[in-house]
Amino acid sequence: MTDTADFPPGEGPSSGISVTLSAGTLKAIRERVGKRGVSAYLEKAAQRQIERDNLDELIAEFEAVHGPADQEAVAAKRALLGGETPGAGAAA
Repeated sequence: MTDTADFPPGEGPSSGISVTLSAGTLKAIRERVGKRGVSAYLEKAAQRQIERDNLDELIAEFEAVHGPADQEAVAAKRALLGGETPGAGAAA
C-alpha cells in the first residue's frame, strides 16, 4: 500500500477503495461518463475539491492577516473578468 508515500493529488499509483454514493449521484455520474468512467470522474472531482479546500485555506490565512476582502472591489474585478463594464447593471 502506498498510503505512506508522499504523492501530490493526481500523482502516484492507483489504489482501490470502497466509496458509498447516493443512488441519484451515481446515476448522474454514469449518465455522464458511463460505467467505466466513474473512477476517473471521481478522481477529477476529488482533485478539484482539494484545490478548493487549499484555496479556502489560503483565503482564510490572507484574511487573518489583511482582513476581509472589499466586496465592491471584488465585484468590480469580477465584472472585468466577465467582460462587463464595472458598475453596469443587468439589462432588462
